[in-house]
Amino acid sequence: MKNFVAIDFETANGSRSSVCSMGLIIVKDGTIADQHYTLIKPIPNYYSFWTTEIHGLTYRDTMHSPVFKDIWKDIHHKIKGLPLVAHNSPFDAGCLKAVHEAYGMQYAEYEFFCTLRAARKQLPGLPNYQLHTVAAHLGYDLTNHHNALADAKACAAIALQIL
Repeated sequence: MKNFVAIDFETANGSRSSVCSMGLIIVKDGTIADQHYTLIKPIPNYYSFWTTEIHGLTYRDTMHSPVFKDIWKDIHHKIKGLPLVAHNSPFDAGCLKAVHEAYGMQYAEYEFFCTLRAARKQLPGLPNYQLHTVAAHLGYDLTNHHNALADAKACAAIALQIL
């Protein structure tokens, strides 16, 4: 796979629609052609202790950020026609669909590929298949794990090697 978009969401709480940051890596002909990172005012707009513990984002970080609907209208044309890749794609696909529903937006049936599933098949024997573990095994140094852009870059690096 040489043309795709690696995508990663972080959420503010247990609701899949509560995306509070998004990272996108657009890969064309096997190289990064574009990248995008944004903080997003989540819906619903509150943060759970556990999600903040994971990614470090709080209400104050996103209180003046744009909402997903406004961000997506500037992004969707850049990714049109490209498959989406995520590590644990059911989570990110669920977030994308849920936030579309929350804003009453039409959801295009995006094609998703999963680097987690691919790693389980192609890299037997790893101690686990978390993003940072798979990335390290493939020689990618994932720093700033749980930053949506850093995670999307790691996912893109993995996808280029195993998809």
